[in-house]
Amino acid sequence: MLARTHVATEYGTLHRVAMRHASDFTRSLAGPNLHPVLARQQATSTWAPYNPATVRAQQDQLIALLREHGTDVVLLPTAPGCSAQHYPRDIAFVVDHVLFRARLNSTHRLPETDALTDPALGVQPADLTHGTIEGGDVLLPDTGRVLVGLSEETSPEGATALQEALTRHGIDREVVPVHFGVEGIVHLDDHLAVVAPGTALIHREAFTADQNRWFKTHFDDLVPVTDAEARAVQVNILAIAPTTTVVAVGSDRIAAALAARGLEILTVDYSEVTRIPGSLRCTTLPLLRT
Repeated sequence: MLARTHVATEYGTLHRVAMRHASDFTRSLAGPNLHPVLARQQATSTWAPYNPATVRAQQDQLIALLREHGTDVVLLPTAPGCSAQHYPRDIAFVVDHVLFRARLNSTHRLPETDALTDPALGVQPADLTHGTIEGGDVLLPDTGRVLVGLSEETSPEGATALQEALTRHGIDREVVPVHFGVEGIVHLDDHLAVVAPGTALIHREAFTADQNRWFKTHFDDLVPVTDAEARAVQVNILAIAPTTTVVAVGSDRIAAALAARGLEILTVDYSEVTRIPGSLRCTTLPLLRT
C-alpha cells in the first residue's frame, strides 16, 4: 500500500496532488497603496487582472488530464478573501515523508494555510520556527538536496529553519540557498524547473554568476530559456513522471527542447492562470510521488 505522503524529487511519478480552484475575489494590482514587494515583482513578471471563472475552467482541464494519468486530485476548501488561493504550492511542500507548512511572507495569504488541516489530506503539517519560506521557492533536484530560492517571499532565515526542521525529522538532506542576481523575483520555480534526473530548464539571467556556475556543476543538462519565456511563466511546468511533463499551451520552443531529450510532452491551456505569475507548478501541491 502506498504511503499518504512522500515526495523525494520533482519528477517522480505523481500519484496524489492537492489543488484548489480560484475564488471570485481578486486583488488590486495597481494604485498608490501598492505594496513595495509587489511593485518590485512587477518589474520582473507580468501581472494583469484575471477572470476567475476562466481560471477555474483551465484548472479543470489540468485536473482531468491528471486523473486520466492515474493521479488522485484532492480539492482543498476555499479560503475566503484570498485572491491567490489557487496557488497551493506556496502554502506547503513535502520533503520525503514530511508535509511542511510554509511561513508565508504576505499576511493576506495566511488563511490559505487553514486547508492543511483538512481531513481529506490525511496528514498533519509540520511547522517551521522562524523566517519566511514559500513552496514556490522549494525544489527537490535529487534525493540529497533541497534548493531554496531567496526570492522576495523567502528569507535566509527561512532556509535555515528548514534545514533545522529536516534534521529534527531525521531527513538527511542539504538545504542549498539559491541566490538571484536581480530584485523582484516572485519564486524560484518561475526561473528554474527540474524536469528529469540531472535536467533542468533555467533562466540564467535571473541568477548571480556564482549561482550559475553552481548549476553548471550540479546539473548534467541545463536547457536555457529566454527572458520572454520566463516572463510568460513558461518555466513553471509540472513533471508527472520521470519521462512525462505537462507544459502550458504556447510554450512551443520549450516543449520541443524537452521532447528532443526524450520526454513525453502534454499540454494544457493555462493562458488565464498565467495572467499573474504562476502556472502549472503553482496550482499543484504534490503529496505523493514515487
